Amino acid sequence: MKLTLTEFVSLDGVCQGPGSPDEDTSGGFTRGGWFVPHMDDAFMQQAADWLAEAGGLLLGRRTYEEFAEAWPNMPDPDEPFARKMNAVPKYVASNSLAEATWAPVTILSGDVPAKVAELKRQPGRELQIHGSARLCQSLLAAGLVDELRLVIAPVIVGSGRRLFPDGAAPTGLKLVRHSATPGGLAIHVYETTGAPEYGTYEGPGDA
Repeated sequence: MKLTLTEFVSLDGVCQGPGSPDEDTSGGFTRGGWFVPHMDDAFMQQAADWLAEAGGLLLGRRTYEEFAEAWPNMPDPDEPFARKMNAVPKYVASNSLAEATWAPVTILSGDVPAKVAELKRQPGRELQIHGSARLCQSLLAAGLVDELRLVIAPVIVGSGRRLFPDGAAPTGLKLVRHSATPGGLAIHVYETTGAPEYGTYEGPGDA
């Protein structure tokens, strides 16, 4: 399976609490909900197209618990997003979660990168990470993420957890698709290419 990451980020790289003020207040974060004003039909269609490719969801504990509370309780269980999210297999990376009830679900504990590598060797459609920034960082460091789908909102949040903090694993990327929505979201899709390349700039006078 191909491992993909979909992440909402601000222009200054914040990924914490995009969906509401009380989504994730850890660390005293008070600026949640910054992504919502920029959502539009074009973005929703792109999100639906990505989700249609999912053969499984790979989530960190916090994201899993948020999703498990929301998606099974949607007013319309036949709404396309809810139907897909509830039906597809879920994999939760956690060493602290004792049980998970949003079926079908499997808890991955211990050596999570090794277990994700095993999942990737199985045939099937995409294994998708949504949110789960800490999980993403660890799997990028392990060289397991194949594609990053960054949806960048035109806002500077100014504080909060960042997707790529200091000390993140150096990773080379190739831009394979990009677009913008009427609401101002910039959608960048990257393939990972291994270690970054480095070079030295030689100006016109150095030739």
